[in-house]
Amino acid sequence: MYTVLIVDDEEPVIESYSFILESGVENFRLAGTARSGSEAIARIHELKPDVVFMDINMPGLDGLEAIERVHDYFPGTVFVLSTAYERFDLACRAIPLGIFKYLVKPVTRKTFLETLDAVRVEICKRRSGRVSPDSGLRTNKFLSETIWKELGPEQSIAIRESLGLESDGGFVCFVGLDSEQENLFVGINAALELKFRFLFTIHLNLGMYFFPCPVDKEAADAFLERTLKDCVPAGVLCIVGSGSVRSGTELHLSCTEALSELQKRRDSTDVRIRERLRVIQIRRKMGLSDCEEVRALFSEYWSEIFASYSFEMAKAKMAAFFSLLIDDATGCYQSHSDTAVPFDPAEEIMGLEDLAAWKDWSLATFNRIYTMTRGKRTGQFPVPLVRALAFIETSFERQIQLSEVADAAHVSTAYLSKLFSDHLGSTFVDYLTEIRVGHAEQLIRENRLTVKEVAYAVGYQDPNYFSKIFRKTVGMSPSMYAERSRYGNQNY
Repeated sequence: MYTVLIVDDEEPVIESYSFILESGVENFRLAGTARSGSEAIARIHELKPDVVFMDINMPGLDGLEAIERVHDYFPGTVFVLSTAYERFDLACRAIPLGIFKYLVKPVTRKTFLETLDAVRVEICKRRSGRVSPDSGLRTNKFLSETIWKELGPEQSIAIRESLGLESDGGFVCFVGLDSEQENLFVGINAALELKFRFLFTIHLNLGMYFFPCPVDKEAADAFLERTLKDCVPAGVLCIVGSGSVRSGTELHLSCTEALSELQKRRDSTDVRIRERLRVIQIRRKMGLSDCEEVRALFSEYWSEIFASYSFEMAKAKMAAFFSLLIDDATGCYQSHSDTAVPFDPAEEIMGLEDLAAWKDWSLATFNRIYTMTRGKRTGQFPVPLVRALAFIETSFERQIQLSEVADAAHVSTAYLSKLFSDHLGSTFVDYLTEIRVGHAEQLIRENRLTVKEVAYAVGYQDPNYFSKIFRKTVGMSPSMYAERSRYGNQNY
């Protein structure tokens, strides 16, 4: 029976974890609880638990500081971190401590139990490692802790010999997948093993690979990329970061290079996801929502674009964006017609020389296109659809059904569904989801409510379902979105 210590300053979290354990979880029992880092240190020395679920953000001594103070005294203890936000700086601090897993709140019962299952397997590996020199204990410790430190020549050679490697050099690679997709590494590694030797572990929810020398890094990177394309289903976010080939004494540099590259690619992916989402939101709202609201979205969008790309590339993207808006307003690019293109945004935008000129041009032109679009949509949208959209905008925060919206629009549900399809190219559910997620984004950026409170505020009674919908729409979890907004990622 393995003992578990729960450390968290939030009473509901302690009660939830404790209830699950006390209800009966095979192989595990609750040893005790703590509500601060200082109390956690005392309880760990007193109880010597097999597993510690440790909150990071606590008043006074935080979770990571507490682990740093007991880590060397209890090397066999499995530490699982939990926090409300995914933060890259915290992950970097946690890596040398050999943290087994990193959970983002709110943690569901399913995730908690799955984590305990993984912990059980890990403990079995570690304990069998005490009597079996061929277990994964050395590999896990090497990848989770040792490789992150600057090593001397003698240490490097000793590690090479203990792991049975031909050389003490090599390179590190990280693979980040969507949460709850760790099972995919089984197939990925089976394919990689056919061609390359490597060491592997799951570290802080990332797949961590060490390819020892002799190795052709270019060939290994290419083969890994092809393998991921074959093994990872479409729609699952997959990001790779690879370090350079280093000698044994400099392997820690390959680690930081790989992690840095993965973070840059993650940031770039986030930018593209947000860019697509903003374009969709603005195009849907043009001419329908209040002009000030849409103009604010537009200003936020172009600010992100100019902050994320070179000036010339940003202008090119905005030229394409304005062409889309013109087409929405006039339909001049949709079919052969006599409708003339009112102006060529590329010709006007590419001649702008600085941000001041861009501001003057863009706001005036945006107002012009908004007026054109409003004239088209209010004149061409059937009255029932206008009524339906207005009803959704004022009622999205509660549970509403298509039938209720149809009643407000004075039409049948079948006819209203057809109006959504014909005029918006969307379904009622998809349109409602977009409205809710858009408002959720705004609430999360304001940083006044928890993710659970945001879910309730935009009409979702199940926060877990809201998180799934948000991830599917935006491309990242609400907690990750909150972390990006809260800590002011400069790539946005």
